[in-house]
Amino acid sequence: MDDEPGFDDFVAEQTDTLLRFGYVLTGNPHDAADLVQEALVRLCGAWPRVRHKDSPHSYVRTTMARLHISVWRRRRREHLTREPPERVHHEVFPPDEEQGLWEELAALPRRQRAVLVLRYYEQLSDTEIAQVLGISPGTVRSQAFRGLDKLRSSLSSSPATHRSMR
Repeated sequence: MDDEPGFDDFVAEQTDTLLRFGYVLTGNPHDAADLVQEALVRLCGAWPRVRHKDSPHSYVRTTMARLHISVWRRRRREHLTREPPERVHHEVFPPDEEQGLWEELAALPRRQRAVLVLRYYEQLSDTEIAQVLGISPGTVRSQAFRGLDKLRSSLSSSPATHRSMR
């Protein structure tokens, strides 16, 4: 994009980081790639404004989190299958021995997963998470509590997953 200086460099530098963030949000490398692509399209449109005022990385993370939540709101249900589809492993995604935890995280409701990802992966405060997701700080805390509670109970009932976390 010759008319948008710095955008190509930003995309080249941040793609792997954004794919990892998208993977943590969605639990699926294909959905993560779609999420990153849509967020970068939106960033491109806002690039002249964002590159001078805000952190482009923060803008894209916020956009990705909001897109992820809006998809959840549109679908309202996930269709579960007996066997998960085969997943392609890329170096930007976690190794096979860590897949148990990621699968448990992916099984959480979208809002709980988004709150936990923003809190522990992106290390945002409750106030920052509330701003990103457009919810109150109290909702952030309750969603984090519920999500952690579900993770603890599912990991304690699954010894194979628990061993892979050590």
